[in-house]
Amino acid sequence: METSKVWFIIRNNDSEAFIMDEEQIASELKGNTLRVYWYLLHDPKNSVGPRQIQRKLGFSSPALAVYHLDKLVELGLAKKVTGEYHISKMINVGVLKEFVRLRGFFIPRYVLYATLFVTLFLFYLSQFREVNFYSVFALIFGFLGTLILWYETIRVWRSTP
Repeated sequence: METSKVWFIIRNNDSEAFIMDEEQIASELKGNTLRVYWYLLHDPKNSVGPRQIQRKLGFSSPALAVYHLDKLVELGLAKKVTGEYHISKMINVGVLKEFVRLRGFFIPRYVLYATLFVTLFLFYLSQFREVNFYSVFALIFGFLGTLILWYETIRVWRSTP
């Protein structure tokens, strides 16, 4: 059985186009490069310079920030305009797949599911009338589902770059 891949067409400054698949980008986009990309994603409207990246992410020198910013430019994820860097493409690879962007904020996908489950569980508790096998099963299922989804939410939140 053949698996489907997601391909990205990347153009560099010389207008040369080359194709990278999601796995190649994910292999390049890790560690400090991922942290820099995450920082750029949080503020895509403003331009970001190497010194700002160095201060915010605690790099030892601006040259290290430039290295990671240039790596993002090579991947086609950022662009450099007069010494400042901007996001040019947003992709979801690796840990970024676990987040949803809402008005500039990144929240784990599980927050939506956990909130829905808590709401349904609280509604069930407010309608709880009699104790029998099915009501106890529903209480256990609702409680465990809520607990598991909030655990997963916290786990994903801690994995942020």
